[in-house]
Amino acid sequence: MSPFALLIASLAVQCGTRSAGAAAPPSNFVFFGRDHEQVRDSSFLALPRIVGAQLKYTWRELEPERDRYDFEPIREQLAFLQSHGKRLFIQISDVSFTERVLVPDYLLSNSAFHGGAARKYEGTAGAFDGWVARRWDPAVRERFSLLLQALAREFDGLIEGMNLPETAIGFENPKFHPPGFTFDAYAAGIREMLIDARLAFSRSCVLVYANFMPGESLPNVDRGYLRGIYALADSMGAGVGGPDLLPYREGQQANSLPLIAARSSGVVAGMAVQDGNLADIDPTTGRPVTVDALYRYAADQLRLDYIFWGTQEPYYTRDVLPYLRGLSLAERPD
Repeated sequence: MSPFALLIASLAVQCGTRSAGAAAPPSNFVFFGRDHEQVRDSSFLALPRIVGAQLKYTWRELEPERDRYDFEPIREQLAFLQSHGKRLFIQISDVSFTERVLVPDYLLSNSAFHGGAARKYEGTAGAFDGWVARRWDPAVRERFSLLLQALAREFDGLIEGMNLPETAIGFENPKFHPPGFTFDAYAAGIREMLIDARLAFSRSCVLVYANFMPGESLPNVDRGYLRGIYALADSMGAGVGGPDLLPYREGQQANSLPLIAARSSGVVAGMAVQDGNLADIDPTTGRPVTVDALYRYAADQLRLDYIFWGTQEPYYTRDVLPYLRGLSLAERPD
């Protein structure tokens, strides 16, 4: 029997601390991103309704040299959070939105990896939008899989979960495609990354931030890329989600949000409330969306298991923390 078939046959009934199909309110985490020291903030530690932190780590920092892994930053934050009764969710980032490259140097210098990373471009005009690992390249993907395996050997079952970064990377215009890139190859690469992550982590949750896919735009252009990722996650006990909780955006409503809402009852889902989300306008009021509206939508429409609240000010201190402080520990708001 293949490793994938064995995985399907032995799916756990839960991941992290979420029981499959449990009718429970979302677990609230704070997305500190790269600001790891913020986990020591007293307002975060003091709120029992906030069950943990989501922290971002780059591939480059976790594997500073080939086959030499540095997980000490994760160990330190995990130990600190555990000492305060909090959980840890990690995000492994291979993509940037600046000139900074987030993959290890050996991928860039060794010709076997064909450059290791590629400049990415948004829109038909091809506006530069950072760098992304060559996820469509089997040689690069194999190295990422080895990183996931090393992480799982030490942290599977100790961390609440890990999530792969968002699938949206631009490349709408074929004129700006890097060598070896095709829409089909990219979609296949994302599916392989998800399989590798789920094979590595059997106890902690695995989420893929599947929001948009290059080469399609639902519902008008549907090549099965995004739907295929959700179907794969459903079949193998992986989780789904996205980086922005934007219920009033046409793009999100046409792509990821209905797929998240329609997932099977045993599939976990988590979404982040990131910068700009709480400034989005609610068309029913003509005013910025409220924390309450986002929470209710996340809990009731999407049935989310995890919400990762960002720390953008003034929203975090003024709106998010007071709201979470007022929530019952046992029930959703009426």
